[in-house]
Amino acid sequence: MALTLLVPALPARACQTALLLAIDVSQSIDSAEYRYQTEGLADALADTEIAEALIRGRMALAVMQWSGRDAQNLSIPWTRIHSQADLAAFAARARAMPRAYVMSNTAVGEALSFGLAQFAAVPDCARKVIDVSGDGPDNAGSDPRLARRAAERAGIEINALAIESLGLSITNYFRRAVITRGGFVMTARGYRSYARTLREKIRREISQIMF
Repeated sequence: MALTLLVPALPARACQTALLLAIDVSQSIDSAEYRYQTEGLADALADTEIAEALIRGRMALAVMQWSGRDAQNLSIPWTRIHSQADLAAFAARARAMPRAYVMSNTAVGEALSFGLAQFAAVPDCARKVIDVSGDGPDNAGSDPRLARRAAERAGIEINALAIESLGLSITNYFRRAVITRGGFVMTARGYRSYARTLREKIRREISQIMF
């Protein structure tokens, strides 16, 4: 009689980080600036170091678009990045992603609250991060500091990419009212530098995997 060995299945590697990329599509963003954001995101994901770290960490990625008080949309739902094919498909969706809203105001607090709720779908990920980009402060909705406090209580990190045209007003606003303790802001000097700044920002956010 043949002896059958029962070999236990190896446990799947855990998700290291869930990263929610939150893109500003308020009325201050024209069609060209929207495309700078989507194409910049797709290009950042093609970076060799970023791609290797995302796959090695089996990260979960999602993209939301946000604008006014009732204008938040999970445009690309949570996707587990287990292979180069997964990442390429995600980047292609980001590049082709239609704009969710036009001619709406800027409700940063509601955007953050919507973003926080999305992490219920990825409870197994060790780190949870919102990466919010924008070119202006809130002019509608709730105080974003309320959502920031909720994020800190939940152990969710908020970082920001400030798109500046003059001065550092948006960078300072994000520092004061948006990012969590231990979070950070990176500044793009206009939309043409968005892709480069986003690459640097994602590298920093996943540095625990890379190094």
